[in-house]
Amino acid sequence: MAAVGSGGSNAAAGPGAVSAGSLEPGTASAAHRRLKYISLAVLVVQNASLILSIRYARTLPGDRFFATTAVVMAEVLKGLTCLLLLFAQKRGNVKHLALFLHEAVLVQYVDTLKLAVPSLIYTLQNNLQYVAISNLPAATFQVTYQLKILTTALFSVLMLNRSLSRLQWASLLLLFTGVAIVQAQQAGGGGPRPLDQNPGAGLAAVVASCLSSGFAGVYFEKILKGSSGSVWLRNLQLGLFGTALGLVGLWWAEGTAVARRGFFFGYTPAVWGVVLNQAFGGLLVAVVVKYADNILKGFATSLSIVLSTVASIRLFGFHVDPLFALGAGLVIGAVYLYSLPRGTAKAIASTSASASASTSGPCTHQQPPGQPPPPKLSSHRADLSTEPFLPKLLTKVKGS
Repeated sequence: MAAVGSGGSNAAAGPGAVSAGSLEPGTASAAHRRLKYISLAVLVVQNASLILSIRYARTLPGDRFFATTAVVMAEVLKGLTCLLLLFAQKRGNVKHLALFLHEAVLVQYVDTLKLAVPSLIYTLQNNLQYVAISNLPAATFQVTYQLKILTTALFSVLMLNRSLSRLQWASLLLLFTGVAIVQAQQAGGGGPRPLDQNPGAGLAAVVASCLSSGFAGVYFEKILKGSSGSVWLRNLQLGLFGTALGLVGLWWAEGTAVARRGFFFGYTPAVWGVVLNQAFGGLLVAVVVKYADNILKGFATSLSIVLSTVASIRLFGFHVDPLFALGAGLVIGAVYLYSLPRGTAKAIASTSASASASTSGPCTHQQPPGQPPPPKLSSHRADLSTEPFLPKLLTKVKGS
């Protein structure tokens, strides 16, 4: 389950924080730039480190831990963390916290039940990520997982009637082409791989994870947009459902083996690192993402792909051939183009149109003088990672 992002809210600043409006202009701009750089670093590290740590933990020799138990533990730790943060917001008053949770979770049970569907999808998504990363190189997974941008865009068009610019549609086509090239390289046997890995199963798992991520994010926005509730309350509610559903998945998939060998079978410091990263990484991203605009998030995704590739070469002996480099380059370019603001996309289009008009003569569809201009189409595009109550992924993320 990815952590719910804080959106555009300033509530994350907390009491005692100095707002930018109370600072001198130069100091405020410098502080804002510093926060943007910190946000960039956090997004890049979280996006890359979770994938690399899972890959590392799943490929270590020796007893292999149960992925379903890691998912449950991450949900438990995330829920407890949110509960402690809510407790701090109530100034340590247990009675006030109990009344608040009773009202928010039980009295408003309809609002709580709405979170069951996305929580189920996020739990499934987290388990699918373990399957995918166990069967694909970290760099290949990182590139292929960017298909979540395509699925999120398609679901937002179908379910929310959003419109995409021509540049965005072109970037989605470029993204799909890049992923297809990377998968063709993988299917062609790009370098040696362990015998226990199944690239076909890894690809199926990552595609299913991208589909679930796109649907869950858009569904989450559709049912909760405009509802009240803090970031930590939403994450606590998701954590409650995620823990319960994770236990059901554990019993169904690996219940007999877990009962025989124990819940924490195969847990090493590396495994605990994965669990902590998955539990707290998404919450951390939910806090810092409010300082990251679309371009910064696209840049962070591109950097995380590069970082994952470089680390895979050093840690896992990953081989980068020209085909992988081409596909990864197309994906990085597509992510950047898709993250451009609508105004920038229009400027690019108008520049191209002006260049075309200079060679083909004046345009024949000019607006007659004295008449009002035609109505403009809505330029709103959902940025699902920064909408209120939306999961970010994990970067991240989760997801994310």
